[in-house]
Amino acid sequence: MVGLVGSFFWAKSVVTNFLSFLLFCLYNAVDVSIIVVIMYIDIAKSGKYKRVLLRESYRENGKVKKRTVANISHCQDEVVMALQIALRNVDKMEAVLNGQVEAGLCHGKSVGAVFTAVEIARRIGIAESLGRGRQADLAFWQIVARLIEQGSRLSAVRLGEVHALAEAIGLEKGFCEDDLYKNLAWLADNQEKIEDRLFKNSKNSRKDHAEQIDLFLYDVTSSYLEGTHNELGAYGYNRDGKKGKMQIVIGLLCDKKGEPVSVQVFSGNTSDVTTFGDQIKKVATRFGCQRVTFVGDRGMIKSAQKADLAGADFNYITALTRKQIESLEKNGVIQLGLFDENLCEVEKDSQRYILRRNPCRAEDIAETRSSKKESIAKLVRKKNEYLSEHPGAKVEIALRDINQKIEKLNCSWLRVESQGREIVILTDADMLMELSRLDGCYVITTNLPAAVISAEDAHACYKDLSKVERAFRESKTGHLELRPIYVRTEKSTRGHVFVVMLAYLLRRELERAWDKIDVTMEEGLNCLATLSSVEMCQANGVAIERVPAPQGLCGKLLDALKLSLPDKIFRRKLKVSTKTKTRKRT
Repeated sequence: MVGLVGSFFWAKSVVTNFLSFLLFCLYNAVDVSIIVVIMYIDIAKSGKYKRVLLRESYRENGKVKKRTVANISHCQDEVVMALQIALRNVDKMEAVLNGQVEAGLCHGKSVGAVFTAVEIARRIGIAESLGRGRQADLAFWQIVARLIEQGSRLSAVRLGEVHALAEAIGLEKGFCEDDLYKNLAWLADNQEKIEDRLFKNSKNSRKDHAEQIDLFLYDVTSSYLEGTHNELGAYGYNRDGKKGKMQIVIGLLCDKKGEPVSVQVFSGNTSDVTTFGDQIKKVATRFGCQRVTFVGDRGMIKSAQKADLAGADFNYITALTRKQIESLEKNGVIQLGLFDENLCEVEKDSQRYILRRNPCRAEDIAETRSSKKESIAKLVRKKNEYLSEHPGAKVEIALRDINQKIEKLNCSWLRVESQGREIVILTDADMLMELSRLDGCYVITTNLPAAVISAEDAHACYKDLSKVERAFRESKTGHLELRPIYVRTEKSTRGHVFVVMLAYLLRRELERAWDKIDVTMEEGLNCLATLSSVEMCQANGVAIERVPAPQGLCGKLLDALKLSLPDKIFRRKLKVSTKTKTRKRT
């Protein structure tokens, strides 16, 4: 089977000589007290160091002894694997080399999706930022597992049963579900180091590194919890609309392109503005940036936050709330007539205000008010019908129910009154005009001078906050499924959220590469997952598997990434177990 041993056929002479030496040791040993001699490969890994020895085990005078024949740590993995196969097939190696051994074909594991994800993670610096060692490998496993098959740590363990992730990463030692839970704590402890390495790598690789300012987009979201035992869980402003459920607060810091650079988890009752100070310290001390501008949503960057930014010599771009706009109008800084579909800029006391009216947004608000009014009118008709059919029914109770609906929908410009036993809706035209006066109007403010950034660019930077919102959607309710959260300790929670952020970086890279191909990122990954290896040889736990040449859509996806899959893989039978030592979740 010449094709079977093609991966090490170039070393045939070396292997043949080695076998001759081995046979000599077995059958022509001078010392008759040596009964058995067995040679094997001994691999040990500690941190970033890996030691590979060619050793022999023998019995002398009734005692088992071992000695090292050679240190082969410098050899490539393929060479080491070839020697392992040769040692485990001493009695039939000559037949194997001559192609006289038959081997059945078996369906192997999926290779396309995992090898692609691992290679892209190495390309964009995730693997390098994680470092080396067993914990780094387990973290790498969790990130790829989150991208391919979302779920708990148990599902991440089971991923190895279908996908050749261990072979793609180069994992050499088995693990179980508990190991992945412990790995979350390791990720939390090393998050700052990993984020710093990622930021440094991304900054060094940026083509626009000579730009005048470093721009950071920052926003906050919350994620509800099903249980009540999470150490960071608390009751607060729930953006998910899940009343009565505890939550955690997540702050995401992105660069100007929407690439996450840092994520931070806070207690569920933390207000948005109190999370902002940590981001200033992070950028100033850890990232070492100097000309920094923060972009935050309205209500995020207030007076206290502006003072903190000024203390760090940073700038900001944010938007004003409705009350702040009305205050500026009252003080004569801006006028309602300045709001137009085109940008208008006003400057006062080194503060720039960029005004715009969005007609589409104004129409949406008007349609929302109309929809709310129709909903209340429908309730009024229902109550009037009930009152007419039930003479004993009280009008006061019907009015109470309708007023509760008006208050719930925040329709202060509507009121109801009874005319006999009939209820009618009345509209306060003056209040409605006052409310709709600023429909579609917004004001963006910045302390950056016009010489540094134009009004159009500042407006575009603020709109880029939608990239952070998109990251939240994909991470929470979309593909990466941050929820449900199966962990309860603080470190495990932080590690889980960090894994999702790193998986989102992978997703973004794949999305960009496949933008011109008519597939979504999920469809592309699912297509590559159908590409499986074919097992062609089994040798005492070591299998050589061939990878078919990708064609069709798989070929297009890999070409877009400028990536080639290996033509063969060497499977290691690791002890990956779904059984845990304890059922207590961390």
